[in-house]
Amino acid sequence: MDMMKAGNRQSSSRYRTMVLLGCTALVALTPVAVLAQQAEVGSATVLETITVDGNGTATGGDSDSTSIVARRTTGGGKMATDILTTPATVSVITAKEIEQRGATNVEEVLNYTAGVTTDFYGSDDRYDYFKIRGFDAYMYRDGLTIGAPFGGIREEPYAFERVEVLKGANSTSFGVSDPGGSVNYVTKLPKSERFGEVYVTGGSFSHKETGFDFGDNLTADDTLSYRITGKIQDADKEYDFSRDDEKFIMGGLTWRPTDATSLSIVYDHLNRDSVPGGGGHPVGYDLDRSLFLGEPGYNYDVTNRNTVSVLFDHDFGSGLTFHTNARYSKSNTGFGYAYVYEPVDNGDTIADRYFFGNAGSDSEFIIDTHVEYAASLGSVDTRTLVGAEFSRRSGDNDLYYAPAAGIDWTNPIYSGGPVYAGPYSSTRSKRTTTALYLQEELTIDRLTASFGLRNDWIDAEEHDKLTGLDSEGDFSELTSRVGLSYKVTDELAPFVSYAQSVAPPQVGTEPERGEQYEAGVKYQPAGFPALITASIFDLTKSNVTVTEAGTPPVRSTIGEVRVRGFEVEAKAELTSDWSLTAAYAYLDSKIVEDGNGTNEGNRFAMVPEHMASLWLNYTLEGDGRRGDMTFGAGARYKGSYYLNDANTAMADSSVVFDAAFTYKVAENTSFQLNVTNIFDEKHVANGGFGADWYNPGRAIYATIRQTW
Repeated sequence: MDMMKAGNRQSSSRYRTMVLLGCTALVALTPVAVLAQQAEVGSATVLETITVDGNGTATGGDSDSTSIVARRTTGGGKMATDILTTPATVSVITAKEIEQRGATNVEEVLNYTAGVTTDFYGSDDRYDYFKIRGFDAYMYRDGLTIGAPFGGIREEPYAFERVEVLKGANSTSFGVSDPGGSVNYVTKLPKSERFGEVYVTGGSFSHKETGFDFGDNLTADDTLSYRITGKIQDADKEYDFSRDDEKFIMGGLTWRPTDATSLSIVYDHLNRDSVPGGGGHPVGYDLDRSLFLGEPGYNYDVTNRNTVSVLFDHDFGSGLTFHTNARYSKSNTGFGYAYVYEPVDNGDTIADRYFFGNAGSDSEFIIDTHVEYAASLGSVDTRTLVGAEFSRRSGDNDLYYAPAAGIDWTNPIYSGGPVYAGPYSSTRSKRTTTALYLQEELTIDRLTASFGLRNDWIDAEEHDKLTGLDSEGDFSELTSRVGLSYKVTDELAPFVSYAQSVAPPQVGTEPERGEQYEAGVKYQPAGFPALITASIFDLTKSNVTVTEAGTPPVRSTIGEVRVRGFEVEAKAELTSDWSLTAAYAYLDSKIVEDGNGTNEGNRFAMVPEHMASLWLNYTLEGDGRRGDMTFGAGARYKGSYYLNDANTAMADSSVVFDAAFTYKVAENTSFQLNVTNIFDEKHVANGGFGADWYNPGRAIYATIRQTW
């Protein structure tokens, strides 16, 4: 068998005091300072100029490479909007913030985002594991669906200018999703100027890495530009017999024949050769993270993906614009490993194990086209967007399973890989989705109202290659959203919203549906870059898919779950020296109905009740004899959470500290040191049923970066 393997120093003390008070309130979980602003009366609404990149992302002066605070986004919908007046909670992690924290994967990018849970599978490294407000979250790239993180490909953050996190149910924005929220990756595109950087990184676990990102104009009139981004990594992981190698290359061309037209074509190739984990550890023991209980000759996790994206924008004038994004991708993935599974401690030092393998191939074409019309009708400013989306995805997936020889964790002796008789599951699937959608935004003085409707027609087919049986399902799903935002002042805007979601169904089941009610307030001071958002929400998901025992297992849609909560997040550049990111979330999760009533009233697995984080950056300016020095420090608190829906096993609460230091060696040269989990805090992130999986340990990386 062949397994395919991111202010100004002169900001007044008045503004600094306001933000510091606001942040104190944030830490105290009481955003009174935000709510106590006085309304300004008689101010007229002025529509600001919106600058749109080739990928349809509103920048409005945003510079994701020089600021951690974003002011505009398409995360709340396909229309470029000011985050302040978007009637939804949106968090944006810019390229500068990603670089400051030295985030190397999507989970690390999202670690300091309110309401987002990461790393709940510990050293199981197969996928990007994250939840938003207690639910799995769908991923999008430039507004086009990628899919669910679980079972998907681990994305490369160096490819993206920003990562946008939309909180709550909202299938009318980008399409199918779970009710907790979604993540939109915004691709780096060519610029109409010369720029670039190259870096070299080394550190823990024999980590060696080099990367580059540069571009320029190809024509004297700036009509044709290019950008090339890449990364090569040769590394191990924190356990024995591991590897974490990667080759990534991305090239793009942008053609601007006129000021009104932009066409970008981007190709990227991702190749990973890694391992899916160390095999887990026996339950209840405190063993070294480095202990490897898999099989050295068999544990592997490989990805080979090629993607072509096309992004086209044209402004017809008089408020009418046209946008099209399309993407084709083809991937081959596979993993195989031996893992510990011993629910009962037999009193010996021999851990029972099993082999598990997966081989898959997938291809997808997706295109989204929409037109937007903006007009002013007396005292009312309107923006209307009408669009259509088409996607077709097909793939093959084989699953393998077999018993493995036990292993002595006090003296591991490895026995080799499996001999599978064949896959226990082998399927070929195809899903075709066609969607029509409408979005409307009305602004009357300081009031902004937005509405959205979308209908998805989903045609799903599945062929069982072992039995020859075919199954199919046709679905038509309508979702809606409505939101109101009111600018009490030019800096303060409360909002309310209602939104629906629908997750794509499996053949033989009904789609999972969600809805969210949300109310919140946003504060964006005029004196310096900052955004503070606080919100309360109520989420419900119905038609939850469960699998009942049987041969074969029977899938059904019986169940309802709910999450109610509160979250607050602040991003601020207080001065040119100080910046911060702070977040807190309270999540009250409950299983309302689960079919047989066994777990009704219990909390969700992997969803802590309390989460909080804080990252501070301070820059000590150079004096001529030395360069600028920037010190960064962060802490992430995660409350205890249950490891299963039965609520019979629980992970302890934890606090993890991170740090960063950057020294400006010369005008365009910097040295950067990043440390995650400084004190090597150790806890069980997942497990209790057959094996324990520890959280990542301390890692130290040093980077030399040259820019121009």
